[in-house]
Amino acid sequence: MNLEALRAQVADTARALHSRGWVANHDGNISARLDNGRVLCTPTAVSKGDVRPEWLLVLDPQGNVVEGSRRSFSEMQLHRAAFAARPDIGVVLHAHPPTATGFAVAGVELGPAFMAEPVVSLGATIPTVPFFPPGDPRLDRALADALRSADAVLLANHGVLTVGGSCEQALLRMELVEHVAKIKLVAAQLGGARPLAPSVVGKLAAKGRPASDPSFGVRPGGGGGERRLANPPAPNEGPRPDLDQLVDEALKRFR
Repeated sequence: MNLEALRAQVADTARALHSRGWVANHDGNISARLDNGRVLCTPTAVSKGDVRPEWLLVLDPQGNVVEGSRRSFSEMQLHRAAFAARPDIGVVLHAHPPTATGFAVAGVELGPAFMAEPVVSLGATIPTVPFFPPGDPRLDRALADALRSADAVLLANHGVLTVGGSCEQALLRMELVEHVAKIKLVAAQLGGARPLAPSVVGKLAAKGRPASDPSFGVRPGGGGGERRLANPPAPNEGPRPDLDQLVDEALKRFR
């Protein structure tokens, strides 16, 4: 993908975060991996609802702005820690979707091992990364550890971070985390979510891995009412497994 197309996708994603109420004021940030250690990112001190492609910055490996006239956000090191943890990660999103962030600030684990589809799409757990002050290297290490087994994490007292091979994949994962949080909150009012059997969870999670592969789990351009961005990535060649089919196949073993 050329840089201009990627700029358009990142700007679309920033505005999507704002329009869905997952960021406010100057909250949230987005970064995308480029070549030679460079990163494309949203600037600081702007509403994500206003971001335009030409506002985006290109940073060199040392964090210096080499393209753009604005300033980078202060949490770039956290994004670089995600990129360093897994070479397959192409995009990192950080936002504050209210329900999921409520779990993060309350210190309540989110799951999602009480529904089949989220387990296939996100894995058996959505880990919570402990709170550390910005810039503390322990935060980078904790995030890297969490991302080895997950594509979405809660940041304690902070928000939600998702990763993906594309902007759309990372955005869809953010959407699913917030959806799972809403369901669990309602279930708590009714006595609590009933967990799936560990053996079922293991089978479902295995069906959806490797989570970093856009062909698995929540994927760009799929069915089921998934929203598409204005500049979606070109689909991978070859067939992609259907999410409903993966879930059905895993559950049949336990019927």
